[in-house]
Amino acid sequence: MNFILRKWTRADLGSLMKHANNIHIANNLTDAFPHPYTILSAEAYLNMASGKNPTNIFAIDVNGEAVGSIGIYQQTDIHALNAEMGYWLSEDYWGQGIMTGAVKEMVRYGFETFDITRIFARPFGTNKASQRVLEKAGFTLEARFEKALFKNGEFVDELVYAVRINN
Repeated sequence: MNFILRKWTRADLGSLMKHANNIHIANNLTDAFPHPYTILSAEAYLNMASGKNPTNIFAIDVNGEAVGSIGIYQQTDIHALNAEMGYWLSEDYWGQGIMTGAVKEMVRYGFETFDITRIFARPFGTNKASQRVLEKAGFTLEARFEKALFKNGEFVDELVYAVRINN
């Protein structure tokens, strides 16, 4: 399915609330991604996502509607040549290859735009779909931290996948 990555705008408020307000998405992300996803949550996200230059957080747009988000976050101090990638996609669009394409596009953009040599992502051990996305996009599993995360009342594994500029 065709998609584009573009900057978030205030006009995306409704679609952001519609697609982000999903427990199945929230269950695979940090607790900073709220459920229920309120108008206040959406406004705060749009303010944060549109405040950086160069842009580091993009809307995933399908047919003119923002249906997900992908971002790259350059680290600091001794980790400064690394960037973390985070993403989510509306459940309506799962399994259609959109996220793999978005991750590949974001990797290219990240290495071209930021002074980094490594991009990493940290999916939950229970999130097999995200692990497959990263593997299809050329990421390699670097580490597994057993029961390192506490989400929804239970411990889950944290995985670290990465891709390097010289891969």
